[in-house]
Amino acid sequence: MKEGYIIRNQERPHFLTCTVVEWIDIFTRPIYRDIVIESLKFCISKKGMILYGYVIMSNHLHLIIQSKDGKLSDLLRDFKKFTAREILEKIQSTPESRRKWMLERFALATETHSRNKNFQIWQYGNHAEEIFSLPFFRVKLNYIHQNPVKAGIVAEPYYYLHSSASNYYNGTGIIQAVEVVDPPAAALINGFEFWK
Repeated sequence: MKEGYIIRNQERPHFLTCTVVEWIDIFTRPIYRDIVIESLKFCISKKGMILYGYVIMSNHLHLIIQSKDGKLSDLLRDFKKFTAREILEKIQSTPESRRKWMLERFALATETHSRNKNFQIWQYGNHAEEIFSLPFFRVKLNYIHQNPVKAGIVAEPYYYLHSSASNYYNGTGIIQAVEVVDPPAAALINGFEFWK
């Protein structure tokens, strides 16, 4: 199963899913959700991330991203490693009614993998799907933006604050660096013509 979801072409944009172990709803708390938002902003400004679309749900996030440096796997690894470390630090240092339970779950997740010694926040894998055409891009972007609607959180995608839907709808959003308003134009600006 994993074979079909490996990032093979590091230069191409990909649709990715990052899921918290055991689908724990950590992003219902703004303190943890803000770590993801700030980390995305940092990756855009300092690490060459091109962010085409995103949504942060209660226990997972979807992204359409590209690496300007052609090192998408490294970029994603660093993003997940940093956010995991910061989330763990906040769980342990700020008031959290679920602290003991969450830390037990995150510790238990390390028993089946040797990479993490103490705690594991993110599931392994990213369900990476290469964006190979403009129609496929639109399908995946629509999927991202419809997540909060399908979950019954909002009536329209652009009402959901933690998504790029409002960037596309009216040019606003909590992450202003979303590169795309017109995907073909952005692709040409970034020197990458995958829309043909």
